[in-house]
Amino acid sequence: MRKKVSIFNEVLGPVMHGPSSSHTAASYFISRMIRNLLDDEPETVSIAFAEGGSYAEVYSQQGGDLGFATGLMGWPITDERFFDSLEQAQDSGLSITFTVRVLEGDDHPNAIEIHGASKGGREIHVNAKSIGGGAVELRRLNDWEVHITGDAYDYIVDAESHVASEIARILAHDDQVLRGPSIEERDGGALVAVQRLKPLDEAAFNKINSAKGVRSIWKTRPTRFPKPGEPLFHSGAGLVEYAEKKGCTLGDAALDYEAALLEIPRREAVDEMWRRYEIMAHAVEQGLKGEIRGMQLLEPSAQKIYEREDRGDLAIGGLHTKAAARALAAMHVNSSMGVVCAAPTGGAAGTIPGVITTLVEEKGLDKIQTVKALFAAGAVGLVLATRGTFAAEVAGCQVEIGAAGAMSSAAVVEAAGGSVRQALDAAAISFQNTMGSPCDLVQGIVEIPCHTRNAVAASSAFVCADLILGGYSNPVPLDETIDAVMEVGRMLPRELRCTALGGLATAPSALALKRLR
Repeated sequence: MRKKVSIFNEVLGPVMHGPSSSHTAASYFISRMIRNLLDDEPETVSIAFAEGGSYAEVYSQQGGDLGFATGLMGWPITDERFFDSLEQAQDSGLSITFTVRVLEGDDHPNAIEIHGASKGGREIHVNAKSIGGGAVELRRLNDWEVHITGDAYDYIVDAESHVASEIARILAHDDQVLRGPSIEERDGGALVAVQRLKPLDEAAFNKINSAKGVRSIWKTRPTRFPKPGEPLFHSGAGLVEYAEKKGCTLGDAALDYEAALLEIPRREAVDEMWRRYEIMAHAVEQGLKGEIRGMQLLEPSAQKIYEREDRGDLAIGGLHTKAAARALAAMHVNSSMGVVCAAPTGGAAGTIPGVITTLVEEKGLDKIQTVKALFAAGAVGLVLATRGTFAAEVAGCQVEIGAAGAMSSAAVVEAAGGSVRQALDAAAISFQNTMGSPCDLVQGIVEIPCHTRNAVAASSAFVCADLILGGYSNPVPLDETIDAVMEVGRMLPRELRCTALGGLATAPSALALKRLR
């Protein structure tokens, strides 16, 4: 079954506290689902990370512990109490512990095992993983295989085998089913699961709850947009075919895609993308004004660079440097655990905001042009998400900041009035020039070299767009380029995939850096 990739869910989102979508936002989403499954106030939660995995090395530096605590407390992901969530959890009687050990069946660098107990005595044992860009998957629940991804109302019923078919019928008694129902049987028992667009009505739920042979019922609420529709395309080639048939731009094609997938009006999709742009623009503004909580290794520099460019004090300056400074500004906010929009990840949350705000400020884009440029960026991201991943833990920095640079290149072509083919070619050559880049974050913190990589990616987006618009003929299309990127990424050793165990992270000067907070 092909993936259903949403631009809002998996590409230009989530809106989150920085610095990492894989480790900060994903921790939050997993813990919200744990709270849902407990269906009560949690009392003790034990979280184990896979030994040798990425989480084990960076969960504290990247605010994963705060993300877990915020979600378990039931607070919004952007809650201002985020920074104090561990202390407030303890004060409320919630014990959260973190360990690192070998996990049974570990098959992912972001594998997690969670034991939770509620104040009412309910217990759960969950195996989960963060799969990039804030996307998560719960794959085992109390030793049953499940597939919970946070984009539906999930209902999971543990019952005796003889009542499984009747339970499945009740769970799917209306037209609100997204996936399922499925029935897994063993040892006289069965697990019945369904994913729904809307909650089960009270009468149907009570009927299941009171049925003889039902042992446990678990349910979750969506943390992201449900995806009831079908994708209009799955590849760059399909995207070109769709756009040329419709006679529309890349941004329009991606807007059509998202509206169809989420089954929402186009105007609603436009408004949601504008909301995300405003979050991006606010992060840039905060960073340029120095309104940040403070980073761990770096002193803020975006404001100085921007002001010196404005005075003409730099070697060259211009639009490219302004975009770079704005990208740095957004990353300053991200690294200070401020609120940003992952684009497509937390570690790449500066590039697209830097480019889009520069297009708005320097080229005068209006609301619709801005939204369509962002959708054009999202179109490139959805091709990568469909064919690969945004997880640096899997494929290195090339699928995070490299992806943001490619997406931004397409956005610039869209804003300049270029064709769909030109936009995808600009994205392809951008990817081709970041292929193989490791994720070697210094001391496990999303600052060095992440900040300057975001800045350079923002600047180079304009160059890639100009090369294609100026006549460069790209011989390797986007789909093949992305496949090559993924192949190269899987060849990278784990030391170069977000573990802070290789590359710049092991340079003597990097290891000697003192933390500012």
